[in-house]
Amino acid sequence: MSVTAATDTVPSTVETVFRIEAARIIAAVARIVRDVGIAEELAQDALVAALEQWPESGVPDNPGAWLMATARHRAVDLVRRRETYARKLAEVGRDLETAAPCEPGPQDADPDAIDDDVLRLVFTACHPVLGPDARIALTLRLLGGLTTDEIARAFLVPEATVAQRIVRAKRTLGRAGVPFEVPYGEDRAARLDSVLEVIYLIFNEGYSATAGDDWLRPALCEDALRLARVLAGLMPKEPEAHGLAALLEFQASRLRARTGPDGEPVLLADQNRARWNRLLIHRGIEALQRAGHGPYGPYTLQAAIAACHAQAVRYEDTDWAAIAALYGQLARLAPSPVVELNRAVAVSMSEGPAAGLALVDALSAEPALRGYHLLPSVRGDLLARLGRIAEARAEFERAASLTRNERERELLRAKAAALP
Repeated sequence: MSVTAATDTVPSTVETVFRIEAARIIAAVARIVRDVGIAEELAQDALVAALEQWPESGVPDNPGAWLMATARHRAVDLVRRRETYARKLAEVGRDLETAAPCEPGPQDADPDAIDDDVLRLVFTACHPVLGPDARIALTLRLLGGLTTDEIARAFLVPEATVAQRIVRAKRTLGRAGVPFEVPYGEDRAARLDSVLEVIYLIFNEGYSATAGDDWLRPALCEDALRLARVLAGLMPKEPEAHGLAALLEFQASRLRARTGPDGEPVLLADQNRARWNRLLIHRGIEALQRAGHGPYGPYTLQAAIAACHAQAVRYEDTDWAAIAALYGQLARLAPSPVVELNRAVAVSMSEGPAAGLALVDALSAEPALRGYHLLPSVRGDLLARLGRIAEARAEFERAASLTRNERERELLRAKAAALP
């Protein structure tokens, strides 16, 4: 390979390495400077340095460690400029010079090593002082390594909107004095709920996009699944961390079967189960086992429901009675009209469409479901099974008018048109 050709590959190498290592670099630097915004800037400075130096010096043997050392060196320099060295030493409780080695240490040399700094970063980015949209954007930026443009395209919002959310989130964290730490006790439990929710919301947006032309956004699912695996690895004694990981493994196993050749949605009953990823199902079962044997939390209960689907060889083999019972437990633990709607579907499959329809009709006055397209969609399915065709068609058409996803709208209109 010519020198020019080799040099041309450096920017892509830098970008790839940085995306992989960004979360750990930002987390390690944030522990020194105690500010995630500044930490991200210093990590970006290290990226710029690599782009400037590597074309001349060559890509280091351990590029991740080089980026880490460079970012840490700059963090130390910043601390020295801002405060006296002794004062900062007292604050961080260790020798900052040893925290910025020129040569990779054992942790830096292991690409799979994850330390507590990343866990601190997770809890900081998902702090409840931020709104859900800000938490999602900041998490994808700092831990997912996505650019503002990528986040904007994933959620179909202007790039400027995402950029503003991220900037405001960093400022809010700074103004609120949010410590860069893993909370403990009751505060930890409350904060963990926020972390799990953010990862769950990211995956769901990829699994069933709320708007736009695509039914799926697989990259978002992949990012959320990776974050769930990282969190479960960082918090091995938290059952719900394993429960969420199990749930996402099971759901991700069906991604390939959820769309047809032209990207059209394929519903669960019609999916080719040979296309389900058996490795991810196996990983889901293992994660569910690590969650323990109860009492289950909401994510572990949802994972148990997903496991019932995963273990059925055919749609007709699904244990709907077990799924309905699990939804009943979930409804008692985390009451929600959406959970009740899902329970109604399971009841309709185990006890008949009339039983399911009675539960759905009881939800029709729920304010939270007003404008929720899946309510008339489910009702349309049940009415069609009961032979009430005209009513079913009207419900499918109403559902189509409520959804903001073009693929789902086409599916619902096709259901209405297919009725006799």
